[in-house]
Amino acid sequence: MSALLNTFTQRATPHALALFRIVIGLLFACHGASSLFGVLGGAMGQGDTVPIGSWPHWYAAMIQLFGGTLVMLGLGTRATALVSSGSMAYAYFSVHQGVALWPIQNGGEASVMFCWAFLLIFFIGPGAWALSRALFGKRR
Repeated sequence: MSALLNTFTQRATPHALALFRIVIGLLFACHGASSLFGVLGGAMGQGDTVPIGSWPHWYAAMIQLFGGTLVMLGLGTRATALVSSGSMAYAYFSVHQGVALWPIQNGGEASVMFCWAFLLIFFIGPGAWALSRALFGKRR
């Protein structure tokens, strides 16, 4: 049983990583779309949009929308994931950390989880279903 499970997980890992990348990218893009277009509850759940060019909210929303979309598609995955991870680290330390120490106390859980998820994607790469593989060939 153990050998069968090990074989299955080895064969399924690239596909599971691709699904992880797609889901994380989609959720991140939704955050950006909500802030930029007022959809899905709008900016911070208030139904509004962030003002164009406002620091740091508009820039964060642009990173979220475009970064999430690129990661989801598997285009420029590592570089985009690194930028996205950094933006979430900035969000955590500039917005949430001053409120309380722990993410559960300061509302920064999403920032922390996105930061670490994108850092993981940076290290593992896009997985099996990346558009970059279809466009530019398989690279190791």
